[in-house]
Amino acid sequence: MKVTKQCPECGDEVRGRADKRFCSDYCRNVANNKLNKDSTALMRNINNRLRKNWRILKSINVNDKTKTTRNKLLAEGFDFNFFTSIYTTKKGTIYYFVYDQGYLPMDDDYYLIVKRE
Repeated sequence: MKVTKQCPECGDEVRGRADKRFCSDYCRNVANNKLNKDSTALMRNINNRLRKNWRILKSINVNDKTKTTRNKLLAEGFDFNFFTSIYTTKKGTIYYFVYDQGYLPMDDDYYLIVKRE
């Protein structure tokens, strides 16, 4: 006697491999989205802000090292609260990085933007 499995999302019969859980990719995606909806909303928003910051730094930093002003970064929509890491040099200089793009606060609201190799 063969036991048929039912899709936990829609109730249809699951056909195919013995370890298959859902009847289709659609049902699998819907179930996973329901499962991860609440826990990933915050992470998704943070990752979107990090990506936006990275794109802004990358668009300004075409030669892997440049200077810009705080006002220009803010005008582009840069959010200084979101970065992925901090690098402190032996001299104590603090660089803030968004993935491989970093910025160093300097005097008079200027920022040195660098790319980490």
